[in-house]
Amino acid sequence: MKKSKFIKSTFILLVGGFITKILGMLIKIVMTRLVGTEGIGLYMLIMPTFTLLIAVAQLGMPVAISKLVAEDKRNNKNLVFSSLPISIILNILIMFILIFSSKFISTSLLNEPRVDLAIKSIGFVLPFISISSILRGYFFGKQKMIPHVVSNITEDIVRLIIVIIGIPLFLKKGLEFAVAFIVLSNIISELTSIIVLFFFLPKHFKVSKNDFIPNRSNMKEIFGISLPTTASRLIGSIGYFFEPIILTFFLLKNGYSNSFIINEYGILNGYVMPLLLLPSFFTLAISQALIPVVSNSYANNNIDYTKKKIKQALFFSLLIGIPATLIFIFIPNIPLKLIYNTEEGLNYIKFLAPICLLHYIQSPISSSLQAIGKAKDSMMGTLYGMIIRTTTLIIGCNLKIGLWGLILATASNIIFVTIYDLKKVKKSLNITQAHLS
Repeated sequence: MKKSKFIKSTFILLVGGFITKILGMLIKIVMTRLVGTEGIGLYMLIMPTFTLLIAVAQLGMPVAISKLVAEDKRNNKNLVFSSLPISIILNILIMFILIFSSKFISTSLLNEPRVDLAIKSIGFVLPFISISSILRGYFFGKQKMIPHVVSNITEDIVRLIIVIIGIPLFLKKGLEFAVAFIVLSNIISELTSIIVLFFFLPKHFKVSKNDFIPNRSNMKEIFGISLPTTASRLIGSIGYFFEPIILTFFLLKNGYSNSFIINEYGILNGYVMPLLLLPSFFTLAISQALIPVVSNSYANNNIDYTKKKIKQALFFSLLIGIPATLIFIFIPNIPLKLIYNTEEGLNYIKFLAPICLLHYIQSPISSSLQAIGKAKDSMMGTLYGMIIRTTTLIIGCNLKIGLWGLILATASNIIFVTIYDLKKVKKSLNITQAHLS
């Protein structure tokens, strides 16, 4: 493996990530302008449910496939294609469960009947997301980033066009139909991505019926990696899922109106957090490139090279994160106004900006743990973080400080998980402070 491959892979992902982030912002701007703060509030209300179900539907397979392909010791074709039937069956099951339980989720848990249709729509999207994720896992393992980048860009262009055309049409039927359409637009965009990824598969990948039959040894290895990864994501997603439920319950109990909650929640998750997490597309690119590199070097017992790559990933993450943090602290109104045409949420941004600097390095640290076979450590960190976050949220909501309870909960979670994961990486690889300095 060439030492420059990690840098090259990261660069490709950064360029691609920059383009997709621009397209993503355009999509978000169009959505915000068309459906307004209330519409974005409804959409963000279902996002925890969406995130939770994606974690279940993917079953950690993309990460597992990426790691196993990177080790280059197995039949990669069987690894990829035998995972697809399992994923599809699981997703169909989730889809039916979701269709029959959507009313309970929307009315009883979220206290917002208007999102019932949007929640039903999630079930139809999940199979397409899972298939594209499995295919991406293969390309990440091979450190071939071009297919991922091209598919993402194509996907976002298609979704932008669909959103521009479709939202005004569905708005005529009502806001709840427009929000459901935003969810369903992912079907066509993800399908586009799948077609592009299939185009990039190697020519020797001539698919036969036998390729779809799961190999017991392969499945054992996949689930050995995927289940702890899934557990980690589920823990975080479950906490995220219950977030609006806990928030709504306690704030309503303490005298806040439902319209206030939806509006402020929409500001926080529709404007503030997307802006603060903007640099994360850089760190996510670094993390995605890091997993196959570290998996390969660690599997070959090249610990020094493993340490070097982790140090490199942290350096690049901070190189992006520090300037971004300074902008968000001192002049947050400029990017907020420029991107979202609003100045709502300035105080939220100023408070969370220094905390998010830790979040920028959390992703490569967590990826490092998964790459060296310490997914269980990452899972435990996520579990403890979720407990701290939920406890802080409940206390904060009862202090009658509005959305600040959620903001404090978010901050406490980021601080704890980042420090916990960093300590586990250092301990696992015997990394001293000198290695990281």
